[in-house]
Amino acid sequence: MFRHRAHSETYDPSACTPVIRASICNGERTAGFRDNKSGAFHEIMLIRDEADLKAFKRLYSIEGDIATIY
Repeated sequence: MFRHRAHSETYDPSACTPVIRASICNGERTAGFRDNKSGAFHEIMLIRDEADLKAFKRLYSIEGDIATIY
């Protein structure tokens, strides 16, 4: 139903940090980037399962674990 992009996107690691925002109430998880200066969260995609998380990491060439914020 949804197509993933074949190319990778870029982000500035000095300006933002990849994070997973999780809801305490319903457990919904959203992948995105937190601005290092303001702390603002920029939502990129909903994470429904491990495949979505892998797709997010592959899209932005992210290696290793991603921190979770609540």
